[in-house]
Amino acid sequence: MKMKKFTAILLTAMMVLSLAACGGEHEAPDNTEPPRTGTGDTQTPDTTPEKAPSEPSEASEGGKRILVAYFSATNNTEGIAQKLAEGLGADIYEITPSEPYTNADLDYGNSKSRSSVEMDDPSARPEISGAVENMEQYDVVFIGYPIWWGEAPRIMSTFIESYDFSGKMLVAFCTSASSGFGRSDSALRSAASGATWLDGHRFSANASADDVMAWANGLGIN
Repeated sequence: MKMKKFTAILLTAMMVLSLAACGGEHEAPDNTEPPRTGTGDTQTPDTTPEKAPSEPSEASEGGKRILVAYFSATNNTEGIAQKLAEGLGADIYEITPSEPYTNADLDYGNSKSRSSVEMDDPSARPEISGAVENMEQYDVVFIGYPIWWGEAPRIMSTFIESYDFSGKMLVAFCTSASSGFGRSDSALRSAASGATWLDGHRFSANASADDVMAWANGLGIN
């Protein structure tokens, strides 16, 4: 009797262990993740049309004949030049590089970018497309540019060295986010030492027409 009871208990225990083992085989954790969709970085192509050089406006009536010549890689200096020319009734001329500057060219954080290489070389003279006709007719020439590395871009030296400014009145203006005017026109003054240079001025890109003309009128040109 005892043997039958022991056998029954043993069989029961074996059945319990067998069921537990079978259940364990089907309890694998679910570690499956949904597939990741790779988006990648895409660059939108620049579809902005190239800007044509500005056409000269009518010369100022009476007094001195005035030209506003400017270089503007990112359009900041252009806005100031237009306000100045309109306020003075002056002709306007855009100094256009033969090879336009791209965003990569203007990357000041890259020592090998075009602008960095040019500014590291005082003898660099980027080529200009076009020229001012009859420069000799102007009495006063305003020269505008952005500040690059505390100086006027090398293309401004190309411009200055392309004409004879002897006997003319020259005055520089520049745009920058934080840098002051400083001695940014020193190389230009040396290249046109036969001209009479007035003190230049630095503007922010959003300077108003009133601010621009307050400075211009204070020069006593007329």
